[in-house]
Amino acid sequence: MKRTIVVTGTDSGIGRATATLLRERGARVIGLDANGDGASVDEFHRFDLTNPDSIDSALAAIEEPLHGLVNVAGLPGSQDGEAVMRVNVLGLRHVTESLLGRLQPASAIVHVASDAGHAWRERLDLIRDLLRQRTYAAGLAWVRSHPMSGPDAYDFSKEVVIVYAMAGSMLARACGVRSLSVSPGAVETPLLRHFYDTMGAGLLDRLKAQSGGRNACPEDVARVVAFALSEDAAWINGSDIVVDGGAGPAFHFNLTDVSAADSARAFFGD
Repeated sequence: MKRTIVVTGTDSGIGRATATLLRERGARVIGLDANGDGASVDEFHRFDLTNPDSIDSALAAIEEPLHGLVNVAGLPGSQDGEAVMRVNVLGLRHVTESLLGRLQPASAIVHVASDAGHAWRERLDLIRDLLRQRTYAAGLAWVRSHPMSGPDAYDFSKEVVIVYAMAGSMLARACGVRSLSVSPGAVETPLLRHFYDTMGAGLLDRLKAQSGGRNACPEDVARVVAFALSEDAAWINGSDIVVDGGAGPAFHFNLTDVSAADSARAFFGD
């Protein structure tokens, strides 16, 4: 039976690469995006993740049984902090919980988070407090009472997505659906220039060196997303899969100011 997968953010980058790969592997892909013409998908609906009514209208147009959801659409930290939270967290959650009951058993939900969310454990209480605001409106009120700059909102939003993917496995289990996240490092997409503006070239260049001298291409991440959706990943649930070429240890071991050549020495000693 041909699977039908909903993918958000299909106009460019990881979303487009994921839609293309899934179609190449025999899936029917329904794309959702604020931009574009849906050329990379079988069916396309325009929506605005900052507006729950727009989300509801787009989702109401999807009628067929569904076998997976991939949330890729997001905003970078160069945008306004509230907008980042509305798209990356509140809109993502609204899409997910609106479609959860329509996903067939053995389906999977894959959220594209980020290496920028690696410190989620340090703010778990704050993340839980936000996720306990169970409606878009309540979540927005929480966001407005906890204002953040664009870069801070981006990091926090990705921390929330990782935790939501993990905790969401408990919501999805009742439907026979898996929930997990994929956390890329730097990816060569149109958004990357915004990360150079907010994170700085020095840090990103060192992380690139740590990961082997290149950033990911969208297809690197798309292949992991496709695996996470597949039967081969049937026993992966409530997990975050890091896809950063090995840049993560620089964060985890506080080596982001150390060159790739010196990182092993800095950790293990001479």
